[in-house]
Amino acid sequence: MNRMFAIIEREMRKFFRSPVLMIMSMMLPIVQLVILGHALGGHIKGARVALVDQDHGPQAVKVKEAFDTVAVNVATFVTIPYNDEHQAREDVRTGKVDAAVIIPPQFSRRVYAKNDARIGLVVDNTDQVMSGAIESEMQSLVDALNQPEIPDRVVKNIALRIVEIYPYVEYMKYLLSGSIALAMYISVMIGGGMLYIDDKARGVHEGYLVTPISKLELVMGLNVAGAIKAVLSGISLTIIGSLMAGIGVIFHLDAMFELLLLILGTSIAFNGMMFLMMVRVDDPLVPRAMFGVLNTLLFFPSGAISPIAQFPGWLRWIAVIDPFTYAIHGFKSILLKDGGLISIQTDLAFLFLFGFGTLFIATPLFKRTL
Repeated sequence: MNRMFAIIEREMRKFFRSPVLMIMSMMLPIVQLVILGHALGGHIKGARVALVDQDHGPQAVKVKEAFDTVAVNVATFVTIPYNDEHQAREDVRTGKVDAAVIIPPQFSRRVYAKNDARIGLVVDNTDQVMSGAIESEMQSLVDALNQPEIPDRVVKNIALRIVEIYPYVEYMKYLLSGSIALAMYISVMIGGGMLYIDDKARGVHEGYLVTPISKLELVMGLNVAGAIKAVLSGISLTIIGSLMAGIGVIFHLDAMFELLLLILGTSIAFNGMMFLMMVRVDDPLVPRAMFGVLNTLLFFPSGAISPIAQFPGWLRWIAVIDPFTYAIHGFKSILLKDGGLISIQTDLAFLFLFGFGTLFIATPLFKRTL
């Protein structure tokens, strides 16, 4: 045990003597949390919609009043008056406006006659987020205009009542779980995998081989040190990110304990996975070349940015065996839902089994020779 702790002490001393390494291992997840948290997932506001009124009747006035209500309240879009339908379509095509609403001639007359009254909507569907938001808001306005002024005593239509069990979750809060897992992954990759290969290239590993340290002690020392670094990164990002996102669940004792278990399980899983990948690598350029590939392969299919349900089948299989998936699900269950220990049992079981399983496989592969 003393020999193993000596390896851990050396690794941690080297880690703490390089504050730049510690800061940079957490900088990317924090920057990602701040930039993507505010750039993605928000409500569309201030979209420019051209309005061509070819009717000028009372029903067209009601439509324009509904548009003014949207501009004042939810502010999804603002309307710009146009006189020429062709020019409005051309401006949508060239990007001067985001959409165009066409109120055709005889629109009011068709409404009163109940004769297939329609409003045209021209959208630039190359930007599906923008076009989807405008289409959704327009559909809501049309549904509201179709409601009778005097409601029937007998309800003829089926209504859907939506009950949201959690308050509105901003995208920055949604992204926090992925940022925590990414910070731990970067810590393991930089402070574990890359340093391990660099030590082999510098001859530090050769120095270990002339000591009575056994293979198991050497493997456990390196992995425990890597897990400690990942735990420190995970705790730091959990606290900093929760304060930035306005999540107060971290101040509950039960949640603190559950988050600590998740951080520990994630650190063991990531460190075991990385050690298994690097156990036979000698070239210090290999982990640097693998960093971007592994980041893309593991982070994006995990549900950190978008739901797994929208992935194709082959990508879902990657998510099933990806430790990122279970780490992020566990962090979301505690940080966003306060689901308790029962909600993360499967995640914890997978992370610990995956971590110890990869270490069990990697240990016989570890060479105690040059």
